[in-house]
Amino acid sequence: MGFQYDVKAKTMTSTGATGIGLPRARIKAVYALLGASAGSVSFKDGGSGGVELLKFDTPVSSATGNMYVLIPNDGVRFEADPYLTLTNVTSVTFFYG
Repeated sequence: MGFQYDVKAKTMTSTGATGIGLPRARIKAVYALLGASAGSVSFKDGGSGGVELLKFDTPVSSATGNMYVLIPNDGVRFEADPYLTLTNVTSVTFFYG
């Protein structure tokens, strides 16, 4: 039995294009270091004005809080380079293929 695709990881500390490749990518899991205020992690398909396909609201935490979300099955498919928006989140590491 062969592998479907390689899984890679990328860490970002600010809002912007992820640069993980075109034409498609699948986000499989997200790990976030949380800020002291409630916030969110959002991935849009097709740039900052694109369609939001994945969003997590983050709870109020201490400076050492974190959140890990494993996305079932094959993950969420993006047709264009995903655009990440961080709100009151220190950093995000996401796993993709």
